[in-house]
Amino acid sequence: MQEWIEAAKHGEKAAQEYIVQRFRGMAQTVAYEILRDVHLAEDAVQEAFAEAFVNLPKLREQEAFPGWFKVIVERQCYRVLRRKQHPIVPIQEVEQFAADQHFNVADLVERREMQKMLHASVAELSPNMRMAVQLYYFQGYSVQEISDYLSVSVSALKKRLFDARRMLKNSLHVADFISVFLDLYEGGTKMLHIVNGDSVAETLKESGVQGEILVWREVYPHGPVFREMDGDNLKLRAQYLQKTLGIPQEEYIQGCREQEQVLQNFADYPEIVLWFEHDLFDQTMLCYLLHWFSHQSLGNTKLNLLCIGAYPGIELFRGLGQLSAKQLQTLSGTWQPVGPDQLQLGRKVWEAYTSEEWSKHVRIAEEDTEALPFIQAAFQAHLARIPSEDHGIGIIEQVTLEAVSSGIVHPYELFRYVGDQLHVLGMGDLEYWYRLRKMTEDPYPLLHVQGLGIFPDYKHAEPSFKDCVIRLTDLGNQVLSGAANWEKFKGVDEWYGGYHYFEPGESSE
Repeated sequence: MQEWIEAAKHGEKAAQEYIVQRFRGMAQTVAYEILRDVHLAEDAVQEAFAEAFVNLPKLREQEAFPGWFKVIVERQCYRVLRRKQHPIVPIQEVEQFAADQHFNVADLVERREMQKMLHASVAELSPNMRMAVQLYYFQGYSVQEISDYLSVSVSALKKRLFDARRMLKNSLHVADFISVFLDLYEGGTKMLHIVNGDSVAETLKESGVQGEILVWREVYPHGPVFREMDGDNLKLRAQYLQKTLGIPQEEYIQGCREQEQVLQNFADYPEIVLWFEHDLFDQTMLCYLLHWFSHQSLGNTKLNLLCIGAYPGIELFRGLGQLSAKQLQTLSGTWQPVGPDQLQLGRKVWEAYTSEEWSKHVRIAEEDTEALPFIQAAFQAHLARIPSEDHGIGIIEQVTLEAVSSGIVHPYELFRYVGDQLHVLGMGDLEYWYRLRKMTEDPYPLLHVQGLGIFPDYKHAEPSFKDCVIRLTDLGNQVLSGAANWEKFKGVDEWYGGYHYFEPGESSE
């Protein structure tokens, strides 16, 4: 922002236009709060910008511009009040509906009434709360931007918004004020953002992104997956996840149904943005969603994709969860429209990934996947998970044995190391603890764990886990050196997407 202010000081028109665009909404809100008239507020804001640009060379500290400009706006408003009183024109009278939206009379009346109630309730808030709500929800500014402009701390501003939501919820008699607001406004556009985890969702909210956020809770690299994830297929997957990761079947199925219901209502959103990254965890999730959308008639809904594999300044990019709210803010709006090529490829990849035939999995890694540029590397990592013919172990077990052999013997250190080495998998802790547990189980364990009661899972933490020590068994050393094949001893009973790899070993004879 400082470079724009510096350029505006020298009279650069583009910089001045940028500043006007950036601060007009804030200024309009402050002016209306004082004048209670839209037209007078617009006049005052125009005068304030003119005065600000004339006096900009006098501003010594550029970072002080937001608060300095607010004082100018307020001064212009009080000048207007001293000059003449005009009939009040309520702000809601200048709201416009998009020309391409279609409402029947009953819907239009209901919507108008709800807007009137919303504005009336906001008007009853204290001036501080009212301004915070107007700037954050109606104008779409971030908490940090409002903080700078009003010279109020971020924590105090968040408290005002929290208190305002609570009061509006009671006065409007609704369960969720934000949902009502999003339905009526959402900055003129109702958007849905689909993300890959709760931490990304929370940071995205902090960044001030406009729209609703749906966290897609799945771990498609683990357990059986099917082309259609419903009915008996969903129950089978739920049973497997409970058995291997400790996720309760009922909780998993209920969560799936809830997120699928949001998808079914996709037509409610003029715009949907998919936020994903480069690894197998995300690419399988992305392909499932593209597969689903490829079977729908999108109508007026615009589907977008933001998918990255790196971020400036981060040497080892693991995913969107590493980014701060400010960093996510720089990505907002950089998404690209999803076209037929992406939809068709996503559908094709999902059908291959859920296939019972391993050859179809292999084929995807060999084909042209340019429309989704991270697919090939993710699928090559997927193929590397299957046990090799030489050692009888996959890439996860291989890197784990190498790490323990090198002296990394505590679980969390091991998880971080393996996760960094195999970041293209996007493997979470529950999935890794499952893999680690399988390597320690009799008969024919590759690892021995000292000082551990049980392995942690979805519902149960184990205090002793972080301090336990992991060592290679004799068989583990032999497998690592290539002198033994674990699969021939242990056998295999694992799912890799839709492919069920089962080979009996000596333990099953």
